[in-house]
Amino acid sequence: MKKEHLLVIRFSAMGDVAMVVPVVYSLAKAYPHLRITVLSRGYARTFFEDLAPNVYFMEADLKKEYRGVRGLNSLYRRLEAKKFTAVADLHDVLRSQYLRLRFQLDRYKVAHIDKHRDGKKALTSFNHKVMVQQPTSFQNYADVFAALGYPVTVDFTSLFPKEGGNLNFLPKIIGPKKSYEQWIGIAPFAAHNGKVYPTRLMKQVIDQTVEKYPHCRLFLFGKGDEETAVFEEWCGSVPACVNVSNHLESMQQELILMSHLDLMVSMDSANMHLASLTATPVVSVWGATHPYAGFLGWNQSETNVVQIDLPCRPCSIYGNKPCERGDFACMKNIPPEQIVSRIEHIIQLKKKAMADSRQSSMQTEEK
Repeated sequence: MKKEHLLVIRFSAMGDVAMVVPVVYSLAKAYPHLRITVLSRGYARTFFEDLAPNVYFMEADLKKEYRGVRGLNSLYRRLEAKKFTAVADLHDVLRSQYLRLRFQLDRYKVAHIDKHRDGKKALTSFNHKVMVQQPTSFQNYADVFAALGYPVTVDFTSLFPKEGGNLNFLPKIIGPKKSYEQWIGIAPFAAHNGKVYPTRLMKQVIDQTVEKYPHCRLFLFGKGDEETAVFEEWCGSVPACVNVSNHLESMQQELILMSHLDLMVSMDSANMHLASLTATPVVSVWGATHPYAGFLGWNQSETNVVQIDLPCRPCSIYGNKPCERGDFACMKNIPPEQIVSRIEHIIQLKKKAMADSRQSSMQTEEK
């Protein structure tokens, strides 16, 4: 009898792949006899390589080595040699559809994701909008595993222990974290304009935060020419700001830093999901998109979602559609104070939790 070996396919953007992590971890924990191989792009290796003893990672370069139908055929031959017993397509796009078709023709057990396109279409309709929460990506992924005979309850906290990742792996300019400091991540950019809070307003968020918390450190996450120009300007005028990309060299280092943040301020973007994998609370800012589409970060509280109600919201699932109004009011009309209020809320909760923990420890010692 073949040893059970599951192939999990998910390419796509970083945030989508990051959302696979809690579900695959839970699957690996629930079925320790099951060998799980995750097929994805190279950047995802950091997520899965040390996730669990029975989880393995396989990289596929779809732009070069496995480009086009000929490349996919070559990839299939490589996959077929591994003797999988089941295939989970968590992507359902042309490339993954072709691969799963090959597996189906060879009589493999295959299941694929239901993206609930009709519900999302109604959610983003301009004239007949239906504001109903869609199943989350985590649930959609879990449903695929259930269809293959592996029902799973998603139970995941963090990629790191409770105390966070090892700060010794980061440059000295980053840590250690002093007891009186608040470490706050700021990730103000996203792939599409409909998901980006205006930089002039985010600068007001930064100024107000520094005024309320003089001992805070603000770590700016993002890479690219535009991000670098904005971050250098902010770092020049606000000493509390640190441009993370100037000091950290890998995603693993960024995840370690995120695990020590008191909170992250992020758009509906990959950084929301990366911070979620480290059990860091996120103040997420939403414009053209909406949490009802099912993409809120793992274990994130809806209380910390920042958004405003407009008849046209949401207009897009991924934020890539042109603004019907032409002014991106969904982002520009969010007052900075609304974001700062959420920052304060999380910091106060953390202070209370720490005070309660100290009190509990003192009572235990007295006994």
